[in-house]
Amino acid sequence: MNDKHLFMKRLCFTACLCMGMLGASIPLSAQYVYHDASVFPVWGKATPETSDRYARLPDSLELVSRAPLWNLSRNSAGLSVRFRSGSTAIAVRWELLFDNHMNHMTDTGVKGLDLYCLEGEEWRFVNSARPRGKKNQTVIISSMEPQEREYMLCLPLYDGILSLEIGVDSLATLDLPAIEWPRRHKPVVFYGTSILQGGCASCPGMAHTHILSRWFNREMINLGFSGNGQLDKEIAPVIAGVDASVFVLDFVPNATVEQMEERMEDFYRVIREKHPSTPILFVEDPVFTHTRYDRRIAEEVNRKNETLRRIFAALREQGEKHIYLLPSERMIGTDGEATVDGIHFTDVGFMRYAELLREVLSPWLSDDEPGDSKAGESMIY
Repeated sequence: MNDKHLFMKRLCFTACLCMGMLGASIPLSAQYVYHDASVFPVWGKATPETSDRYARLPDSLELVSRAPLWNLSRNSAGLSVRFRSGSTAIAVRWELLFDNHMNHMTDTGVKGLDLYCLEGEEWRFVNSARPRGKKNQTVIISSMEPQEREYMLCLPLYDGILSLEIGVDSLATLDLPAIEWPRRHKPVVFYGTSILQGGCASCPGMAHTHILSRWFNREMINLGFSGNGQLDKEIAPVIAGVDASVFVLDFVPNATVEQMEERMEDFYRVIREKHPSTPILFVEDPVFTHTRYDRRIAEEVNRKNETLRRIFAALREQGEKHIYLLPSERMIGTDGEATVDGIHFTDVGFMRYAELLREVLSPWLSDDEPGDSKAGESMIY
């Protein structure tokens, strides 16, 4: 056999091998049928008045809000999509709005997805969808028994969603959830900063609003805006527009002393006017782990917390009721192991904070104890 014939034989073999490999991949991709997630309900929104389905502030604020605040509102922090399927696999395709990346937070937390499954009355983690770029496609879980299950897909914490599709195997259906869990009646509304937005959870489901939503099986609304929880007056009506069981105002890490003195009472009164007896919980600035060494930060935290306490005490003296203040001493522990950078929480920090909030919020969210019973008397003022 001459060299030419040998070359052609090898070329033919290589081509057949490549075609065989390609042929093997076709059924793998073809076995999933994708459905636009826009037909399934979104949990965690304060308002439906958004042209962008996965945004958090109404369109009416685009020309009113500061640009950084508006851009952050397009991040899908705290949002989740609910659906039901008996598929043996769940796949996703999603396109990101910004394709953000940060040097102290995992890409999975910034712009990935988390899938949870309802087992009895408990939400169990299934797996994460890890991003690779602006456009992504991956199989979250496969090789499952073909059994009808309720799912919750947690969306990116520090990026937005342009499009989202959910894939199931070709023999399965993808349906609306059969039960309204987490319960949507009387959600809890959180307003705050980068920590509330989810910095720096390893994956979306580890932000404390998602953790609490799973524990209480209650919808939680996350209005956290990284670096921009500064008591902007236009945000208060958005918060007040929710018929909530509790309002949690956790703005101190971002608001300056001057902003608190100028804006805090007015911000509070916008909410109180529409909800005269709903509990409103103010949260102190965390005692960040590096305040043990950084005296400037330690003094700033102390000064801001003293300002919060003073304004809170003045509201009490004016006769305001149903207001509470959560000190930060027990928030993230004292071992210094709860942050990634001295400030932003790791999963350990989020779990500790969620455990504290569960204890505080439980009496207000108990079906057996409706109304304004005081939560965690030993922990709040």
